[in-house]
Amino acid sequence: MSVKVKEVIDTLERFAPLPLQESYDNAGLQVGLTEAEVSGVLLCLDVTEEVMREAVELGCNLVVSHHPVLFRGLKQITDSTQVQRVVRMAIQNDISVYSAHTNLDKAEDGVNYCMAERLGLVDVTPIGDCGVMGYLSAPMDSRFFLDLVKDVFQCRCLMHNEPLSRPIQSVALCGGAGDFLLDEALKQEADAFLTGEMHYHMYMGHEQKIQICTLGHYESEQYTIELLERLLADDFPHMPLYKTEQNTNPIHYLY
Repeated sequence: MSVKVKEVIDTLERFAPLPLQESYDNAGLQVGLTEAEVSGVLLCLDVTEEVMREAVELGCNLVVSHHPVLFRGLKQITDSTQVQRVVRMAIQNDISVYSAHTNLDKAEDGVNYCMAERLGLVDVTPIGDCGVMGYLSAPMDSRFFLDLVKDVFQCRCLMHNEPLSRPIQSVALCGGAGDFLLDEALKQEADAFLTGEMHYHMYMGHEQKIQICTLGHYESEQYTIELLERLLADDFPHMPLYKTEQNTNPIHYLY
């Protein structure tokens, strides 16, 4: 049974409606035609040239990403930037590109809930505009908690403030660039706050108040691909569905 691009989009937007996205965002269809029949779907965090080549090799004519490839308008489509090259590759190969970004962050059971699930948090509820808060099943020594976070999110470098001298049980978190939620985490009296990016000065003044953990943007959102896979596999069990094998994290670490 054939599936059209618009049917895949309908499934994604039932879970994460576009009106949920932030005003600055550009989630939704990036490139392509909604009436095209889907030959296969490739899931990714970022749309890069390597991902587009992978889609071609796999015979996929739909790429679904978390981060929009078209975040700002284009005044030309040449080969001078990666975004322009990706758009050209999509058009040349009849590949549609769809992105679910801050609408997926804010959706119930969305990106932040995936993070909470990975940490084993229970009683997870939304806080602020797009974060969540939950609880470890038992209080945990702060140093053990930091080790857990580093292991769960495969962080090569976990940035944090000084370890708390008290156990950690309540955890607030927000994937990506979520340091705007720190004040809300403090208001909710969370023991720890996790996010992907944190401004330098925001670490200061919270010693022994809250355990701040900064995972890295990519690391905090990497499991979004598995969320997208579950969503689409449930509605389209016979549609070819692939998770990218490309690590699109642009940040490298020198040890």
